[in-house]
Amino acid sequence: MTSRPFNFSAGPAALPEEVLTQVAQEMLDWHGSGMSVMEMSHRGREFISIAEAAEADLRDLLQVPANFRILFMQGGGLGENAIVPMNLSQRQGSGKVDVVVSGSWSKKSAQEARRYADVHIAATNASEGQRHIPAAAEWQLRPDAAYVHICSNETIDGLEFHELPDLKALGSDAPLVIDCSSHQLSRSIDWSRVGLAFGGAQKNIGPAGLTLVYVREDLLGHALPICPSAFDYKTVAEAQSMYNTPPTFGIYVAGLVFKWLKGFGYAGKTGLAAIEQRNIDKAQLLYAALDGSNLFENRVAASCRSRMNVPFYLHDERLNDAFLAGARERGLLQLKGHKSVGGMRASIYNAMPLEGVQALTAYLRDFEAQHG
Repeated sequence: MTSRPFNFSAGPAALPEEVLTQVAQEMLDWHGSGMSVMEMSHRGREFISIAEAAEADLRDLLQVPANFRILFMQGGGLGENAIVPMNLSQRQGSGKVDVVVSGSWSKKSAQEARRYADVHIAATNASEGQRHIPAAAEWQLRPDAAYVHICSNETIDGLEFHELPDLKALGSDAPLVIDCSSHQLSRSIDWSRVGLAFGGAQKNIGPAGLTLVYVREDLLGHALPICPSAFDYKTVAEAQSMYNTPPTFGIYVAGLVFKWLKGFGYAGKTGLAAIEQRNIDKAQLLYAALDGSNLFENRVAASCRSRMNVPFYLHDERLNDAFLAGARERGLLQLKGHKSVGGMRASIYNAMPLEGVQALTAYLRDFEAQHG
């Protein structure tokens, strides 16, 4: 392993170094085929074997039930904000969609869905500055909603649903749709509570350009007439994600990440359980450093703090530029917060080692000793 800076980018984000090394080694000739993966036909036997292995490993890692289809698509999370309502909003003929707004991305989801559906904000935390997730018992759900949408991890605001809501317990028969872009594969998913999940790959899985969709089979076949064929989940599922040319290189890299994750060990655990435990430990270390500081603060309620995206602020914002410059000098990259909220943000996805968070917390202490 080489000594590289620690990249805290929110996405496109850091990838495991072992995966990047393998990609480099296979760039010109994949397994003696004489071709780079980027040069392969998506219908050729070489790439079909890559895609099938990637899907099988992903299904195994997340324990995706047999009645869910996994789709390799394009368009990212923003694209899915339109593709989901185009596929599901008329599932029961109501055209109604309920959205829980817990931050910047769920707000965007609601805005986009309004182009195709009757959108109702079932709950929002906007008046309190996106510091907590609205309690499920207070959600105002409509009985005839086609689906209920949440963003299970708000990348910008740093909030995470640590337990998915049980809509049936809330008296709703609607399927739950989750935008899990920024924490998919960082933890397990309770599929019994989910109808559809989607996420861009560029956080924990691979390069930008690949979008993962996990859709329950009974939700296929309800697309609006205006839905493009390439975005109709039923069409994509029937074609095994090969209806149009998929993002082949992204699928290949994702498959390598899945294999890396299946072999990952930490704290006596392996696979997804191991990476989840390391993510817990990293987050606890960083939040403890922020909570113990007189110079830095995280403003999210402790019960719903994200393990993946940790926004924080300096009490004296005049020190922001000095903080970022010092961080770069110590090999701590991409710590500037999103432009819409300011401050700082450390994204500590799966590929971020514990040592990276230790280096960041050491810098926080040193900077406070100098400037606090």
